[in-house]
Amino acid sequence: MCVRIFAYLNYQVPRTRKEIFETLVTGLQRLEYRGYDSAGVAVDCPKKTATDTTDNTICLVKKKGKVKALDEELYKKYSLELDEKLCTHFGLAHTRWATHGEPSAVNSHPQRSDKDNEFVVIHNGIITNYKELKEYLINKGYEFESETDTEVIPKLMKYVYDNRENRGVTFSKLVERVIKQLEGAFALVFKSRHFPGEAVATRRGSPLLIGVRSEHELQTEHIPVQYNSGELCSSFCLPLSSYTEPRWVCLYNDVIIISTHVHFLFTHSAIIEHTNKVLYMEDDDIAVVTEGRLSIHRMNRQAGEDPVRAIQTLEMEMQQIMKGNFEAFMQKEIFEQPESVVNTMRGRICFDTNKVILGGLKDHLKEIKRCRRLIMIGCGTSFHAAVATRQILEELTELPVMVELASDFLDRNTPVFRDDVCFFISQSGETADTLMALRYCKERGALTVGITNTVGSSICRETDCGVHINAGPEIGVASTKAYTSQFVALIMFALMLSEDRLSLQKRRLEIINGLKVLPELIKKVLSLDEKIKAIAQELFKQRSLLVMGRGFNYATCLEGALKIKEITYMHSEGILAGELKHGPLALIDKYMPVIMIIMRDACYVKCQNALQQVTARSGRPIILCCQDDPEVTKNAYKTIELPHTVDCLQGILSVIPLQLLSFHLAVLRGYDVSARARRRC
Repeated sequence: MCVRIFAYLNYQVPRTRKEIFETLVTGLQRLEYRGYDSAGVAVDCPKKTATDTTDNTICLVKKKGKVKALDEELYKKYSLELDEKLCTHFGLAHTRWATHGEPSAVNSHPQRSDKDNEFVVIHNGIITNYKELKEYLINKGYEFESETDTEVIPKLMKYVYDNRENRGVTFSKLVERVIKQLEGAFALVFKSRHFPGEAVATRRGSPLLIGVRSEHELQTEHIPVQYNSGELCSSFCLPLSSYTEPRWVCLYNDVIIISTHVHFLFTHSAIIEHTNKVLYMEDDDIAVVTEGRLSIHRMNRQAGEDPVRAIQTLEMEMQQIMKGNFEAFMQKEIFEQPESVVNTMRGRICFDTNKVILGGLKDHLKEIKRCRRLIMIGCGTSFHAAVATRQILEELTELPVMVELASDFLDRNTPVFRDDVCFFISQSGETADTLMALRYCKERGALTVGITNTVGSSICRETDCGVHINAGPEIGVASTKAYTSQFVALIMFALMLSEDRLSLQKRRLEIINGLKVLPELIKKVLSLDEKIKAIAQELFKQRSLLVMGRGFNYATCLEGALKIKEITYMHSEGILAGELKHGPLALIDKYMPVIMIIMRDACYVKCQNALQQVTARSGRPIILCCQDDPEVTKNAYKTIELPHTVDCLQGILSVIPLQLLSFHLAVLRGYDVSARARRRC
């Protein structure tokens, strides 16, 4: 389930209820994304009277529709209590994209344990064994009100709490017992009326980070991990007898205390608006905040595991994640590509000496050169980046290159050997299927390489080496600049690996010179935006769209079709032009929109043959071609003429018109692409 979670705890920092609401709602709006259907928050209820002792009651406010509707509902409900100051308060917020159950208030998050809201939870991910858990809990007398997989979690929390062996069981212990029963991927944040002011968060296969902002300087930026087994970063520990199972804590409390006046934020992506201090959680971490103290708990310590979690300082600036003068983040990021590809190359290519150095890989270069094969693994756009560069990787490295979809790679139990080198490509570094494929390959002894855009992500931490693509934050619902930066990073890898091949020096020099002028060529392509918008105005009412090409441009067809599908909800299909006569040609007529990519490369003549087949069936192709190509333009319904570059880099230029086309189609079809979001979970 692709959702957004945001939680905020202010400890010993007085804030009015209105300020807390604003923080929660703004947090959701900053993470807003196209396609979500409902939103909700969980907050402490205001006291009914001055002598009221039930001030630990939790109120849920959930609303079908956008965050704006939730915001309005909050102020209707609590209009009389907005100025009440709360010294310490923990609130949860969530937006949902329906997977289990139709969009409705009852199916939205936070989900609750019972009508008294004893436990509430927000969840990103999918619980695969929820049916079995639900059946078990129903047999135990627990009643369910939603159709979600998430509701089993707070119900299970209440079951564990109701059957606890004594009153000394802590909130984190309850969560630990619950997640032992869960299968699937999840990032979870818990709140309970039984543990006021406490926050517990955990993750497995889904990203989650903790932001920390203090009124004073942080006392430490290193948090020790506490293990049931008694293993700790420090040898000065003692067991606490109040626990029914062994639990160990360090004697030095100042290792755990962050500050006396502190804000904590729990979410899945960068929260630079609130703080630049973040702690990235790892799978099966349980983060606990009690009385302003942040601690990390784990059930067992794995071999080689770092027993300390570091609070990192983000370098991102606020203006990087704001839309500026653009209509939407996606549009902004498309137009940032001249700069993002420069940032990917900066400090790695010396155009004076024609040397390419990827610092994250240089220590493993000999091992890579001795390998049996390269295996490129990714999902969606990241998979297409691997397809786009496979041909040049094979040419320059002279190694066999396999390109794999992560989910299919795992389903087939693909053979992997110790002398394989496996690349894991992911913008976020948290893609669940890609992470599982990474662990599968590590178990089999292969060298693992990460290609990511997120420092501190799971793929960054778990691979042996890697390349950070430096594309900058990508907020839009569809990946654009990360694709072209992944493309460039993989090209640079091929150039670095072939540096000592004399027979390839002419080819290497051609590509390096192409990379040097690439940013200027991208700017020329972006100048065609108005022409592309005019083409979109002709196409936006169509129900389907075919995108055809071959050779170096086949990946562009796949990626362009994916962008159109995920942004416009229009059916689109990327077709290998060489397969046209093996079935897809039956779809061609004067009513079927067809985009063809025909560039001056080794497949030029073959693509012209495909063009003749399309026009022979009354097709009206829109052709992406090189400038001044009369042979192609005379048979085109419309053309988008692009600057010519090295064949293996042409895909970077040819994908940009398709990115722009998908954006304009979505706007014309009335879809909201102005929301800020990441769709990958």
